[in-house]
Amino acid sequence: MSAYQLVWLRQDLRTFDHSALHHAMAAGPTLAVVILSPEQWRLHDDAPIKIDFYLRQLQALQSDLANLNVPLLVLRVELWHDIANALKKLCQTLPIANLYANREAGVNEISRDKWVIQSLKQLNINSHFFEDCTLFALGSIRNKSLQPYQVFSAFKKQCYEKLAMHLPTCYPIPEPQPALTLTLDASAFHIPSLTELGFDKIPPLQQALWPVGENTAFERLDAFIADQVAYYDRERDYPHLNSTSQLSAYLNIGMLSIRSCVNALFREQYGNFDFVSTGQQVWLNELLWREFYQHILFDFPKVSKHQPFKDHTQGLMWRDAPDELHAWQQGQTGIPIVDAGIRQMLATGWMHNRVRMIVAMFLSKNLLIDWRLGETWFMQHLIDGDLAANNGGWQWCASTGTDAVPYFRIFNPVSQSEKFDPNGDYLRCWLPELAHLNAKEIHDPYAKNPQRKLDYPRPIVDLKHSRLRALEAFKAL
Repeated sequence: MSAYQLVWLRQDLRTFDHSALHHAMAAGPTLAVVILSPEQWRLHDDAPIKIDFYLRQLQALQSDLANLNVPLLVLRVELWHDIANALKKLCQTLPIANLYANREAGVNEISRDKWVIQSLKQLNINSHFFEDCTLFALGSIRNKSLQPYQVFSAFKKQCYEKLAMHLPTCYPIPEPQPALTLTLDASAFHIPSLTELGFDKIPPLQQALWPVGENTAFERLDAFIADQVAYYDRERDYPHLNSTSQLSAYLNIGMLSIRSCVNALFREQYGNFDFVSTGQQVWLNELLWREFYQHILFDFPKVSKHQPFKDHTQGLMWRDAPDELHAWQQGQTGIPIVDAGIRQMLATGWMHNRVRMIVAMFLSKNLLIDWRLGETWFMQHLIDGDLAANNGGWQWCASTGTDAVPYFRIFNPVSQSEKFDPNGDYLRCWLPELAHLNAKEIHDPYAKNPQRKLDYPRPIVDLKHSRLRALEAFKAL
């Protein structure tokens, strides 16, 4: 029996522009394996809607790989530290010559991969890891002192210089290989359901918001580039306009590669790094913020360990306010834009980015509750929950992170709501109990009439007083 190449799939569930799959199939007959780790997912606070999205895409990918005559094996290994032994056993069962996978940035992911490399080396199996989740190799963007950047603008400038020299190229879908004959039990190919893995079922209406399949991801990308990107800079902050790409969930599980997004962005310029609209540039900057946080995660392992990026903020005196935290978690704070954002997330698994910032700053500044509690709640409910981006965003809002907002710059959620949802359309969508209020009243319904009767809570905190409290807490550092 000839030796096989084994592709280990992780957060890269696609066939187009897949570095590890491309190199494995170029080297010889190839098998693919995915390892499901529900207990590890719980430890990482992964949302059931995100896991369901992953499993549904896995079904689609198994079919796509079958068209390439690449069998997809499915292993269940509860915790990552047991994966090395599981892969070793698999490689003893099948004649595996090489392992191929794409690199990941987190501390636990890096440790897991080191254990696998060492374990397979005992069987004389070589492991090949490729740069695939970022535009530029992790650890490759450095300042003149060969240190990682801690400020986004400087990081972005170097990325621009690299992109101007050469836009990233995408690997095509590999040609089908000759059919393989595997004598394995059918259970080795079974993709379990969410309930089989011990999670609650996701409502079909929620699933319908997030269809799977590489073609679906590309259709969404192409529609955004064709119809919305030119206006992105002007409309992206208005949550009622639905003007963002909403591709984060597809990027997060690797149904779509970051290189595909950049190539689509410059398709009309025939692959030249040349902006024709401000919206195009602003969307690229958003992709580079994602890139920046991935590199931060890799270069500063403390970010993976629930520590603030700015060490001195470890001493912040966060409030222990369980009732206020619960009100925030359920969208019952009495601050409409905050509650609308939380309810959007609980209902759909996604929240508009401008609203995420407002919601996060309200928790970490106005309520002065530890940002890590908010970070966890987001991860437990977001379909696009990504450690690097979620942590980066929360630490930005809490003024504890790299290149974060200055501690004295605190969003007023009512002013933000009036500015970015002027007619209250977003609020009416998610707060039906306020739908009858006019555009002036809806953002702060008790402001001019504290005694009015509404089926909606009064604010749990005074915005002016709580702002001063946050300023004092940061000054005390």
